[in-house]
Amino acid sequence: MVLAVPTERLPTEPGLIKVWFQFDPREDWLSYDTEGLWAMRLSPDTARVANVPFLQDGVAEGDVVRFITDDDGLHWACGRVAASGNCTVRVLPVPDGPLGRSAQAVHERLAPFGLGGESFSAELLLVAFTVPADADLGQIKALLTRGQVDGWWHFEESCITDAWRSA
Repeated sequence: MVLAVPTERLPTEPGLIKVWFQFDPREDWLSYDTEGLWAMRLSPDTARVANVPFLQDGVAEGDVVRFITDDDGLHWACGRVAASGNCTVRVLPVPDGPLGRSAQAVHERLAPFGLGGESFSAELLLVAFTVPADADLGQIKALLTRGQVDGWWHFEESCITDAWRSA
């Protein structure tokens, strides 16, 4: 098992726990098979995801997940209980593109939409964004698509909603 440990925010609120997700590694570009996300405990076996996932598909910040706790005290996700309506989008700048190797430039391009995002690390410039349910989904999708066509970045839709699909 290879744990994904991106540059992390430290928990600033009491009640935050780390919930671990296990998945098939992406051998083509990243060999991790787990990711730990901060989450606000809601009950003995549920928590609300408190940060944007870098690697885990099908989960967005704000979603409620169920977990089990193993003998070592690690909390392992075993399913999503409630969707938040938020989406997760990942953006990887093209190193020789107009933005270069700048996660900051990616953030700046998407800042007008008020998207919250985090960078994985200085070595892997992957930026994961939470797209709120009430955001201008059509404009965000148009910018992401234009940026990919223009060679700024590659992007993937990690967790999307019907509203995103129809925007």
